[in-house]
Amino acid sequence: MKKHGLMIDMDGVIYAGEELIKGADVFVKRLLKDKIPFTFLSNNSSKSRADAVEKLAKLGIKVTEKHIYTSAMATATFLTEHYPDCIVHVLCEGGLLKSLKNAGIRSADKKPDLVILGEGQEFSLEKVHKAVDMILAGARFIATNRDPSPRREGWNNLGIAATAAMIEEASGREPFVIGKPSPVMMRSAAAYMGLKPEEVTVIGDTMETDIIGGIYMGFKTILVLSGIADKEQLIKYGYRPHLVVDSVDEIEFPLKWW
Repeated sequence: MKKHGLMIDMDGVIYAGEELIKGADVFVKRLLKDKIPFTFLSNNSSKSRADAVEKLAKLGIKVTEKHIYTSAMATATFLTEHYPDCIVHVLCEGGLLKSLKNAGIRSADKKPDLVILGEGQEFSLEKVHKAVDMILAGARFIATNRDPSPRREGWNNLGIAATAAMIEEASGREPFVIGKPSPVMMRSAAAYMGLKPEEVTVIGDTMETDIIGGIYMGFKTILVLSGIADKEQLIKYGYRPHLVVDSVDEIEFPLKWW
């Protein structure tokens, strides 16, 4: 029999903000019990794998760091493969810095080969100006993802789409994006799991990232309606998931394509 594995988004699938989505803990326990390979995919490059494991544990879900794959990890993998011995300037916090350090990637404040943009709450116009100058001087521009801002009152952290837009407009350079829905991260995550495209099923709540990212790669896809997606709006997309469920606790194994 072929191997099969799951790539699972977290926010909107397993939890909503700080609240567990009903049945998600039972779903994960079933995966562990039945030894179904799975990895949680996170576009957030500021959080480390340990951070993700800790948050899940607080919600009653016990997994290990091996179950987490982030855009920070995908970015480090991409750089080691395509830019060995590169020097980077990083605008971010936490997880990305750790992933780059673990990969042996050097950082500098002058004449870098690449400018890497991740999440962070310590951005300033001074830092943006510096990054723009570096790009205009010849540095390449990479973003760990291009997630939008939450657009909720009181939210104090811009999505990368907003900060990337500032640098892009000022420099005239569009960033190369690593995270979902880019095939770069999806392919990297599949390699991390040791799976071929036909062996992967993506579970997510967002048509524009999880589902289309899976379709780009030839993965099977499951859309859950416990997060962002609106069932009534699915008709506006030219692509569609292989399965739509209200939440992960409705997913039955083995999947019909296994």
